[in-house]
Amino acid sequence: MSPVRMGVLGFVSLTAAIGVALVARSIASGHEHKPAVTVIAAAPEKPMTRVLVAKQDLNPGDKITAADFDWQPWPSEGAINPLFITDGAVASGASAKAPAAVKIETAAMNAAADKTHAMMIAGDGGPAAKMVDAIVRETILKGEPIVESKVVHAGAGGMLAVQLDPGMRAMAVPLSAESAAGGFILPGDHVDVVQSRAMDGPGGAKKFASGSVLQNVKVLAIDQNTARAQKGAAVVGATATLEVTPAEAELLALSKSQGELTLILRSYADTSGAAVAGGGPRLAEQVSMAPAVVKVYRNGAPSDVAVGR
Repeated sequence: MSPVRMGVLGFVSLTAAIGVALVARSIASGHEHKPAVTVIAAAPEKPMTRVLVAKQDLNPGDKITAADFDWQPWPSEGAINPLFITDGAVASGASAKAPAAVKIETAAMNAAADKTHAMMIAGDGGPAAKMVDAIVRETILKGEPIVESKVVHAGAGGMLAVQLDPGMRAMAVPLSAESAAGGFILPGDHVDVVQSRAMDGPGGAKKFASGSVLQNVKVLAIDQNTARAQKGAAVVGATATLEVTPAEAELLALSKSQGELTLILRSYADTSGAAVAGGGPRLAEQVSMAPAVVKVYRNGAPSDVAVGR
């Protein structure tokens, strides 16, 4: 057999072998089993209601601001306590089979709701606005829903009690424009309480005594107002409620029965520390004979110097 014929036969045999191998591989691959794919449908989203919760721990006596609370999604079904403060809206996720138009509408509604909630938090109205400036009566933890029973609103009963520091008392004293710095003493200011009284002297002559009985006392309210007037306007009231200890309350009650009380307004720079008892009333001649104190500056440094009268 010639070499050419042998080459042709070899080429034909090689081609046939390759074809048979490809056919066998194709048949074998057809019998392989592919793993089954399990499709799990997503659980439908439960309806949620936004509930007003604290953003941080709030302690008794704290005044609530818009930065102290926020809306938090809460399951609507069987978990909303009637005492919770809600925005009244119920939000639910769109189904996976919902048409695209429904999904777009739901997204638009949620965006509008978010804008409304932001306005509520800013104090533009709604159920959250009434919580601004309320006083905390009981501790409210971060993330805990805010309920009416744990706060006191301005003008409501118990408002003054939650503003008192532990161990302190609130006591009212009579006021007039002359005895209250012309009406410029406001809630939150600190004052000295000065008593003036007449005393019987020798031969029936009248003597007068005056002096402070309490110093650096905090003013809680003027009449029934526990907040400052807008724009710092003067307030002329009939009574001032002061924050005092039980012992100071007894001293104040005795001083009130002995003579007229005047409130002396203290500077903001001179209100640190607790209230202290004053020296009490002194006769006019004792006051006039007392050495005067003048402030002397030496090389820029001030010092107090007593000067005889």
